[in-house]
Amino acid sequence: MTTTSPSGGSSSDSNDEENIKLTKAEDKSAASSKPPSALFLLTLMVVQNSSTVLVGRYTRSVALDMRYEVRNLILLTEVGKLLVASILEHRLTPISVSIRTHVLSNPIDFLRIMVPALLYLVQNSLLYVALSNLSAPLFQVTYQMKTLTTAVVSVVMLDRRYNITQWLCLLVLGIGVAVVVTGEKPGSSSSAKIDNMFMLKGLSAVAVACLSSALAGVYFEKVLKKHDTKGSDSSPQVSLWMRNVQLAFFSILIAIGQCIYKTNSSSKPFFHGFGPMVYLLLFLQVAGGLLVAAIIKYADNVLKGLATGVSVVVSTFCSMMIFGTPLSVNFVSGATLILGSVFLFSTRGDKPKVSSFVMANDKNPEATVEIGETKKINVLT
Repeated sequence: MTTTSPSGGSSSDSNDEENIKLTKAEDKSAASSKPPSALFLLTLMVVQNSSTVLVGRYTRSVALDMRYEVRNLILLTEVGKLLVASILEHRLTPISVSIRTHVLSNPIDFLRIMVPALLYLVQNSLLYVALSNLSAPLFQVTYQMKTLTTAVVSVVMLDRRYNITQWLCLLVLGIGVAVVVTGEKPGSSSSAKIDNMFMLKGLSAVAVACLSSALAGVYFEKVLKKHDTKGSDSSPQVSLWMRNVQLAFFSILIAIGQCIYKTNSSSKPFFHGFGPMVYLLLFLQVAGGLLVAAIIKYADNVLKGLATGVSVVVSTFCSMMIFGTPLSVNFVSGATLILGSVFLFSTRGDKPKVSSFVMANDKNPEATVEIGETKKINVLT
């Protein structure tokens, strides 16, 4: 039965008009919340990676008495990450509720994040040591060893499997790093011994940083995917932003302890050496944390591999123009091997074999999709 409104129109017609308006509003909202394009993320990642290396190298090329303390910059960076991650988490769930649920009510899970926080602090500290002793192109290229260390650690900690092509890529990557390093020669014989000491210190810092990065990244991935491997878990799901809040919190505590320990032996003020370029580096580091989260959510390994290659090329050419860094035949050959192996390793991987787990769907519990070879899981529709 159709009723008539006081204005003479039927109530069903007015309801239809309201539904049309709501549909248009939802479509407009969906369009405005459209995920960023791969090209846009690629551009941001290339700019951030290249700028961080170049600005970091520039800020460490000043006289020793004018340099900032790395531990102070790391502390400010973690504070910035904590503030930004808290704001983004608060947009999903009130931050007080998240802290009560994921920290106070589940302290054991919270304390687990202390492990990657300590490893990331070691990595970040060593990266600045490497930038102080290596050229920007040499640092960028040798730091790609983290692909090799991450792969080995993933096999051990996550029982991950790689195909023959990927293992060959890792072998070629190691050869490429060796070619680049052996091609680095001091500029003059009088300073050869000193230059070799600087390069050895820088390369050692890169090697330990790659191992720390691999251990921290794989451990953090294992924590993030804990609910997936267990299937049904009594504890609530922790969002990516809340994990970043926890990670930044422990990083800040460790950095504060480091600053207090070193303050007694240094008479420099906290912001000594901080200038416009250092604050720019601080912004790039904080923005990098957000960008990584966006890459994890919206992108894939193809984008990461492509962005790595492009950023190395961009930073290398910029280093040539800004710092006058010479490029040898060994560097170009080794860099080509490294970048090619990283890209192929990222794009030639098999689809992971997913363990059996269930994501409940009340409306359609029988809806399934095939993942990997023969595994099936229920999916939300």
